[in-house]
Amino acid sequence: MERAFLLRSISCSSVACSRFFIRSSQRTVHPASAAFCTKPFSSSAPLKRHRFVQNPGRRSVLRRQWRSVSSSPSSLHPKRSFPSVSPRAISTSPKQASQDAVGSQDNIADKLGFEQVSEQFITECKSKVVLYKHKKTGAEVMSVLNDDENKVFGIVFRTPPKDSTGIPHILEHSVLCGSRKYPLKEPFVELLKGSLNTFLNAFTYPDRTCYPVASTNTKDFYNLVDVYLDAVFFPKCVEDFQTFQQEGWHYELNNPSEDISFKGVVFNEMKGVYSQPDNILGRTAQQALFPDNTYGVDSGGDPQDIPKLTFDEFKEFHRKYYHPSNAKIWFYGDDDPNERLRILSEYLDLFDESSAPKESRVEPQKLFPEPVRIVEKYPASEGGDLAKKHMVCLNWLLSEKPLDLETELTLGFLDHLMLGTPASPLRRILLESGLGDAIVGGGIEDELLQPQFSIGLKGVSANDIQKVEELITGTLKKLSEEGFDSDAVEASMNTIEFSLRENNTGSFPRGLSLMLRSIGKWIYDMDPFEPLKYEQPLKALKARIAEEGSKAVFSPLIKKFILDNSHRVTIEMQPDPEKASRDEAAEKEILEKVRKSMTEEDLAELARATQELRLKQETPDPPEALRSVPSLSLSDIPKKPTQVPTEVGEISGVKVLKHDLFTNDVLYSEVVFNMSSLKQDLLPLVPLFCQSLLEMGTRDLSFVQLNQLIGRKTGGISVYPLTSSIRGKEDPCSHIIVRGKAMAGRTEDLFNLMNVILQEVQFTDQQRFKQFVSQSKARMENRLRGSGHGIAAARLDAKLNSAGWISEQMGGVSYLEFLKDLEKKVDQDWDGISSSLEEIRRSLLSRNGCLINMTAEGKNLTNSEKFLTKFLDLLPSISSFEPTTFSTRLSSENEAIVVPTQVNYVGKAANVYETGYELKGSAYVISKYISNTWLWDRVRVSGGAYGGFCDFDTHSGVFSFLSYRDPNLLKTLDVYDGTGDFLRELEMDDDTLTKAIIGTIGDVDSYQLPDAKGYSSLLRYLLGVTEEERQRRREEILSTSLKDFKEFADAIDAVKDKGVVVAVASRDDVHAANNKRSSFFQVKYGL
Repeated sequence: MERAFLLRSISCSSVACSRFFIRSSQRTVHPASAAFCTKPFSSSAPLKRHRFVQNPGRRSVLRRQWRSVSSSPSSLHPKRSFPSVSPRAISTSPKQASQDAVGSQDNIADKLGFEQVSEQFITECKSKVVLYKHKKTGAEVMSVLNDDENKVFGIVFRTPPKDSTGIPHILEHSVLCGSRKYPLKEPFVELLKGSLNTFLNAFTYPDRTCYPVASTNTKDFYNLVDVYLDAVFFPKCVEDFQTFQQEGWHYELNNPSEDISFKGVVFNEMKGVYSQPDNILGRTAQQALFPDNTYGVDSGGDPQDIPKLTFDEFKEFHRKYYHPSNAKIWFYGDDDPNERLRILSEYLDLFDESSAPKESRVEPQKLFPEPVRIVEKYPASEGGDLAKKHMVCLNWLLSEKPLDLETELTLGFLDHLMLGTPASPLRRILLESGLGDAIVGGGIEDELLQPQFSIGLKGVSANDIQKVEELITGTLKKLSEEGFDSDAVEASMNTIEFSLRENNTGSFPRGLSLMLRSIGKWIYDMDPFEPLKYEQPLKALKARIAEEGSKAVFSPLIKKFILDNSHRVTIEMQPDPEKASRDEAAEKEILEKVRKSMTEEDLAELARATQELRLKQETPDPPEALRSVPSLSLSDIPKKPTQVPTEVGEISGVKVLKHDLFTNDVLYSEVVFNMSSLKQDLLPLVPLFCQSLLEMGTRDLSFVQLNQLIGRKTGGISVYPLTSSIRGKEDPCSHIIVRGKAMAGRTEDLFNLMNVILQEVQFTDQQRFKQFVSQSKARMENRLRGSGHGIAAARLDAKLNSAGWISEQMGGVSYLEFLKDLEKKVDQDWDGISSSLEEIRRSLLSRNGCLINMTAEGKNLTNSEKFLTKFLDLLPSISSFEPTTFSTRLSSENEAIVVPTQVNYVGKAANVYETGYELKGSAYVISKYISNTWLWDRVRVSGGAYGGFCDFDTHSGVFSFLSYRDPNLLKTLDVYDGTGDFLRELEMDDDTLTKAIIGTIGDVDSYQLPDAKGYSSLLRYLLGVTEEERQRRREEILSTSLKDFKEFADAIDAVKDKGVVVAVASRDDVHAANNKRSSFFQVKYGL
């Protein structure tokens, strides 16, 4: 995935990235899996794990500083994004089934063993949807037919655990490690290497496990489907104890004289999860809300319980639940509906009906007669004011029974009104109280059988816990009594409707978004069609609000489901600087007891078994096994890159890029300002400047009124910095981007509001700015614990190039240190800070160096010109500041950033251009191959880390290695240093090379919606990437040879010989490393 998006991001958005009124597939979830697909966490959100999927081939062309609008700690994706409700299919090359095929569907379905249960046309997603039932097993299939080329398949099993040994999670990993038809170690990885997939992953929820894939290439799509079906129904793991050991847990002993340790991918993954306070809060809240059903245990696994899981229990869980009778199967897109059923029948016909649906049924939690209070500890760093590091969250279970659609929709709308934007009253009042630093709790969550509501604060003083609880309940009571401002209701309604119509799921396939919405009801044997429809319920809600007034609609819900609801759990989290060391000591004590119980023969046998497992992990699959995985050929690959129509013009002396694409009557626009005139010492203020533009008021409008105006008139406006190296140039690309969208008829409003934000917002609200600083500090501290690989990568880049240094000043450890100092200065020198914010504005705003990017249908682009002209004419013609040169870097010594964690994040990097290496397209193929073979096998599979990958920033020349939730430190660095020799000794046949090339093309040609196409074109323009260069790189990718791999070894040796190391790690591991390699790390304490 694009590491820069993942690593460095602070985007301030009024509503564009805010919460979704109906919890969708892209809702807040527990980031227990991959860095690349984790989502923001909310304290009582359902905990969902993803398989770790690295995709370093999609290297970002920028360092985009992202700040999630949500006050809850964010991860890599924005908090709930609106568009995931009801995808409307858009295809650049529609390929619908013929009418004859559709007409004969019933007969064909019957012959293939299926009966049609229901058929509907869903207007909201312009799809014919048919529900089938497999007559022999009872498996249910939703077949969604439309003109969307991004085809999606998913199979979902209900998998309720009875304990916290993590069995559903470990099984989710393990079934993808070889199967009946594909008897190699990890077909999943082979698909990563050599398919054109637009999505390939697996999720573990608290009560179900999902296996989705997507591709725009039909042949590739059916290949993916077959591998996944064979994996879930006929996995090798139920007969292979070593797969269970690798993915779940095992005792590791390298030498009989050494200490025993626990290893296992899921085991280490969950140690990382349990190192993060917000995740501990989420787990505690869910288990306390649901003490009597399956949600009362952790489906992902508690590291203290995972080693209790036996192989027999593991096998039985698969036998019991991974059966067609317990499956819900989804197909979506423009492929042949008959072929879907034919593929399924080959698998389903091999089974008879089972009792799994009855055994997997989730029983509802009965409501409590009285509230419950729980106090829990979390690991904290020593030092600092621990008394101000408490967390408190109030959580309600709203109902014993699933809600009807109208109530669910209305509650979702209410949730958006209360918490959805910075101006929403419950969110605003909590943050303005000064009682805490940031919001925790995700509002309403309805992904599980019963809906919940949660809200609270982190960074709370011990003495203020009770005040926070009273403020929450008091504010809810006041909202119930007084209702909501009419402008707020209008803004929420517009925001919701815009998002539904736009249906922008980003890089997430629309069909998968639909699937996850549908499965939220379907998995509980409810109507799978209902969640796909919103027009009528939304129309009815609007009519009801118009007729009865919003207070009559929402106040009774607040009273019934929250204020008068006795099923309330209050969680207080207390910082404990000794907890991490106690947990480590307890684990060591268990392992010491295990060792003492063993004879010398037992220890020798364990050491032998450890070596045997490692040998298996590091031994490549034989060529005949690799050839079993279906793949495309190079003849299936387009020889030219995707072209985005781009017209370059000029308005009022400003360069304008226009992209004529179908956008469903939405205009997308980016206004780009050059940061080169900004003083260096003002860089760390830039993210807060961006937030202030959107969350402070003007002379005539309070920030609440401005926020509501944006919500009423547009689809959202965001402001963020963008930095990148430019290949061949010393000076970096550094810009501020103002990004907005609106229906074409609202274009004038969009540009007027952009002007207001940029030129009329006043930097005078000291208390609000102080909140921004506290919120940003809380977010950065959360990133340091949960996304340490991103922190390490940003730090490495800051040591190696000026663009990296700029980014790190605005989103790394340096930024966190700045925020800690700024928090004190806000009270001491507010006038100076306010003046600095004004200076940033004056240095940025001018037509000189400005660039406009617009994406829409041609007629809307033409109509927008007069409004754009007015906007540009209001800008100053030139900046009053002279351009400056950013040439600073951090010192290049190895660095360890110490945090309280049970796992590490290890990075090493160097600039390979400085060795004389000249870029070739083959580098994309090679770096992806290194990640998916050498690093996957040695860092993840053998080393036990949750992930290991490399990344080549072709703009700066920085080649970096990174690991994620890694039990090792120096051992991982040794793996990195062995990469050059791995390449020199590499042998590969033509099939393997072809797969590597195709997989890389899949990254380069990643599926994009129209707005993303226009935005990518903008980035290429800023970075000087021409269409000729794109074509040349593509030809170099397609002609990559084994010789290229071997030649690249010399370039990559620069990382071994001259590379700098940054690790985010535990104190004990850093101390051990410095003892083994004297003064290897300079130590910095991050928290």
